Amino acid sequence: LFHLKVLLLLKMSKMIPSEKLKCLQEKNKQLKIQLLHIERNLQGEPSVGAMDEEKMSEFASESFIKAAVQNRKLKYQLMHLEKAIEREEKNVKPFEYEDPSNSSIDVFSLMENIFAIAIGNSFPDFKGSNPNITVPTVKKAGAYQCNAALAIANKLKKKGNKTKPFDVANAIINAVPKNDVIKSMDIAGPGFINIYVQPEFMLKHLHKILRSGVLPPRAQKKRVIVDFSSPNIAKEMHVGHLRSTIIGESLSRILEFCGHGVLRLNHVGDWGTQFGMLIANLQDKFPDFKTKSPPITDLQQFYKEAKERFDNDADFKKRAYNGTVLLQSGDEDVTTAWKLICAVSRKEFNKIYSRLDVSLVERGESFYHEMMKNVVEEMTGKGLLMEDTKEENKGLMVAWTSAKEKTKIPMIVVKSDGAFTYSTSDLATIRHRLIDEEADWLVYVVGSSQDIHFKNLFAMANDMGWLLPHQRVDHVGFGDVLGEDGKKFKSRSGDTVKLRNLLDEGVQRAKATLESRNNENMSDEQAQTIYETVAYSCIKYADLSHCRTHDYVFSYDKMLQDKGNTAVYLLYAFARIQNILKNPIVVERGIDLKKEAKDRAVHIEHEKEIKLCEHLMRLPEMLNRLQRELMPDRLCDYLYHLCTAFTAFYDQCYCVRKDKEGNVVEVNVDRLLLVHATGVVMKQLFFLLGIRPLDRM
Repeated sequence: LFHLKVLLLLKMSKMIPSEKLKCLQEKNKQLKIQLLHIERNLQGEPSVGAMDEEKMSEFASESFIKAAVQNRKLKYQLMHLEKAIEREEKNVKPFEYEDPSNSSIDVFSLMENIFAIAIGNSFPDFKGSNPNITVPTVKKAGAYQCNAALAIANKLKKKGNKTKPFDVANAIINAVPKNDVIKSMDIAGPGFINIYVQPEFMLKHLHKILRSGVLPPRAQKKRVIVDFSSPNIAKEMHVGHLRSTIIGESLSRILEFCGHGVLRLNHVGDWGTQFGMLIANLQDKFPDFKTKSPPITDLQQFYKEAKERFDNDADFKKRAYNGTVLLQSGDEDVTTAWKLICAVSRKEFNKIYSRLDVSLVERGESFYHEMMKNVVEEMTGKGLLMEDTKEENKGLMVAWTSAKEKTKIPMIVVKSDGAFTYSTSDLATIRHRLIDEEADWLVYVVGSSQDIHFKNLFAMANDMGWLLPHQRVDHVGFGDVLGEDGKKFKSRSGDTVKLRNLLDEGVQRAKATLESRNNENMSDEQAQTIYETVAYSCIKYADLSHCRTHDYVFSYDKMLQDKGNTAVYLLYAFARIQNILKNPIVVERGIDLKKEAKDRAVHIEHEKEIKLCEHLMRLPEMLNRLQRELMPDRLCDYLYHLCTAFTAFYDQCYCVRKDKEGNVVEVNVDRLLLVHATGVVMKQLFFLLGIRPLDRM
């Protein structure tokens, strides 16, 4: 309109001769008044004496009249367009999701679904594309980020459509369906979409924690068998059993918490030729073993004696072989001797499991012994078992699997002398678990050195038709425990470190570290409980917090530090939370946090409150990720970052505020409930990691 007025004045100045100036000045005055009416009319405001085109033609130029008419048309079209948009908005369905009372929401998955819809709406050719949702590491970059714009822009470019990633990101944002999850979005860099979550949505998750505790995400319930620990009978557990035992226990707890039915199996080595020599040695050392329990206190030494006699005494070796035959044929006396040896071992194993809070059902190799013959017959019947072609291996029966391109080696199923092998036992085991046990999911927690064996095992289960499409099998491999010299962890004498001795030294180290800090009135018994809890927690956390597929260096000094990603730091943070909740001022004011947790609607405003609440909200997506990847270090990272978020909150957000004189000004119940919820989550995560939290340190 401004430009039209200028154009009108310029046109008039060219048309006006000097002798008519005085006359037209008066008309110009009238024109300004009438122009004001036009402006109001064009702006949609009510005006007195609004003019039609005929009256307007008396004083306005032709171009001005056309502009005014066009403006009216555009206003009319705009009005209809706005009404059409309003109708369309009513027809567009908002994004909906389920929020069951007995489970928690995986917000990461919600974001994937929301932005998958947005991409499909804005770029139909790329419907179904990965929305590439991530959790940004940059501060103030939102809770989540959608990084799909760059990939879509590249695909458009290949089709001859040069659209900038920024414009792609903007189109995706405009196509995001209405929802109550996202507060706002903005674009960073060339086209990264920062996503900010509604505080009200985060509070829904917080309230659920306060009222129902930590709930798992929704998952399809499965029958899971976790195979872990698996020491050998008559041999003491050593550092080599540490990782399988700790990782297997933690994964079992995680899967159980997520609602799966878990059977924890200890596939102990309780069968084979070595038992012949152990039984022969038992018969010689304790001839009255059938009536009197033999006082075997050191199984490791007992095994060494038997092995030495086996290697150096031909007569003993002959009796040992005969003992193995008698055991496999079910001889009563030999079976009794075998059971006694197993019982002694089991007693020693259980002492370790008790100290580490590990629960297992023993089902050793002997359980599957009778099944091996049937497995060999079944494999032969399907033409998958064949004799080795090498002359020196005459009678050796092998099976090549569908994974032979990766493994390069076959499975040895029957030895040249007709004896079964480790592979035969594992084939019988996996068949029984998949078919007889009807497991949906098998998890083997065994060192990474067995990777090729398990590739062959799983491939053969598939080749034989035992492994069905709905069933899942995983080899949870792990690296070695190293000493501080970077070599396999050994004792000072160069022997393998016994697990019992490793735990004992851990308790002594914890005592030496914590004893000087004991400024509380504790009994010796209370202090000893703390030393043991801290020691076992540190050993477990040091293992679980490292990526399981890598080797890690075992260091008492590092694991007992109270700073950084250590169990001690986490335990201190939890103890601080308990101290805050037990503040005498809270008690004096009669604040019942349990009641407040049930009834109160919490409000959050401070940046650190929002960040802590945001981190609590992410737990369900972490648990889902754990079920996919079976990597406990992810849970450790989550717990550590939760503690750092709590520490940042605690430093800036006072639950009990005092003035300069020390008088209490305010008790912030909302913040106390946020502290309480953090403690509830930490306690649950400690349990999943097999760590016992302490209310005081």
